[in-house]
Amino acid sequence: MRPEHRDRAKIDAARRVTERYFEDAAARGDDYLEGVLNDTLYHEQRRLERENPSDAKTRAELAFYQGIRRELLQLQGSDLRSLLDRVTRRFSDEIVGNFDERVYQLTTTVVPAGLSVLLSAASPRQLLSGSLRQRLGEHLQIQGAVDQVRKLLEKGTLIVVPTHSSHLDSIVLGYAVYLMGMPPLLYGAGLNLFTNPLTSFFMHNLGAYRVDRKKSAALYKDVLKEYASVSLELGYSNLFFPGGTRSRSGAVEQKLKKGLLGTGLEAYVNNLRAKRENPNLYVVPCTISYKLVLEAETLIDDYLKEIGKSRYIIEDDEFSKPRKVLKFLSNIMSLDSRIVITFSAPLDIVGNRVDGEGRSLDARGRAVDPFSYVARGGEPVHDEQRDNQYTNELSEAIVAAFRRDNVVMSTHVVGHASMALLKQKNPELDLYRLLRTGGELPSLEISELAEQVDRVIAALRDNPSGPRLGRELDQGDARMIIDDALRYFGTYHTQPAAIRRGSRFVHQHRNLLLYYGNRLNAYDLGRRLGGAYVQAA
Repeated sequence: MRPEHRDRAKIDAARRVTERYFEDAAARGDDYLEGVLNDTLYHEQRRLERENPSDAKTRAELAFYQGIRRELLQLQGSDLRSLLDRVTRRFSDEIVGNFDERVYQLTTTVVPAGLSVLLSAASPRQLLSGSLRQRLGEHLQIQGAVDQVRKLLEKGTLIVVPTHSSHLDSIVLGYAVYLMGMPPLLYGAGLNLFTNPLTSFFMHNLGAYRVDRKKSAALYKDVLKEYASVSLELGYSNLFFPGGTRSRSGAVEQKLKKGLLGTGLEAYVNNLRAKRENPNLYVVPCTISYKLVLEAETLIDDYLKEIGKSRYIIEDDEFSKPRKVLKFLSNIMSLDSRIVITFSAPLDIVGNRVDGEGRSLDARGRAVDPFSYVARGGEPVHDEQRDNQYTNELSEAIVAAFRRDNVVMSTHVVGHASMALLKQKNPELDLYRLLRTGGELPSLEISELAEQVDRVIAALRDNPSGPRLGRELDQGDARMIIDDALRYFGTYHTQPAAIRRGSRFVHQHRNLLLYYGNRLNAYDLGRRLGGAYVQAA
């Protein structure tokens, strides 16, 4: 966010939340406001107990909240508003993002070329030619409703909602948006991404606002959502990861977090009230598909330990190790792999499809005015129950777009088919024992696996709800697809997911096979293939 808007957004977000809580207190009594503050202090105290007590930031936060607690014991009635206002302002100060045009130009010119030099051991002379920067861009395949998305920027503000597999997603999508000729997107980035000295510089200056997922107080979440809403009203297109965090299992998200999604509807009503020239907001689902995922090993281990909810944020994964990031990107380039970014057909703020002119269309293709969804007595109004229902409908439309436009690749199909075969051959083993032991046989016959791969691909092609098939699935037969997957399974990860020995497919890291295979879980392959197939997970 540009400096001239940053302070306004920070102040407006805190003020709106304070006023909303104060209005609620007028109806519920002063005890309500005191309860909100006590709840916030409780959650912040619990969070800080888990932090390093010698850290200067932790000590400063403890001192602040201890001061609030002392004053809370002495104040009552309208005096509580000043305390609430101080807490919301502190939260807003922590969240607020920045944008520096000079840093943006740096990241979209020098950084891609610099990465190419690092990844290919090229010389500075090659860098000056510009060919390496072009080479990096060639590894991004941008497809789908690209022209329509660009055109909608003339009609309103965008909310891009991608699938989320890796911390690289925001970087990859940010560069894709630049290649499309679009202005940068604001986005909420986990606080851990600001602790890395290299990435934090760019996070601070490319419009990323800080999201501390360890903060569980409702007041903090309200300030976060309000900041996003204010930024949309100021005309800044946003990127939200609607799954809330990276997919631990490897599956495409089927259940979304609806908090930030609802800010689009709120911003739309506020735009109408303010009579802004282009009040419309458009939601753009987007799938990001990789053959390899940087943090796959850590994510699937976290998923299998069933502690994803308690940890929620992983601070020691592969993204935190620069050498692993470089090795991963180097493998992507050396294998001529493409990261495929697919923009789905845009939606309006209640989940209706939008045409090329920005008009909302109902299920029968008839034009509808989104104003009618939020009007009461001819005026735009907020209605919590109604808005929650609309957000649920929007969420369902996004999930459907994820299923339809997910790009399935060789590693996904082979991972899924191999795990299904292992379950079929070891019906007495539960998933965890199967992953640990591999069952009776340490390998599968390639010919048998090829038959399973063919069945999986045929079922995916016949599914009217998607997905899209990667080019290697359209162009190759099953054995070629298995060979392609094995090339990727044998690189980057600490242990190959699988290797080939003669005519046998040796499953070495079954957790990874499960992770990549889970990308197909949204398509109900077990039911579609019946007795010939067993669902991988």
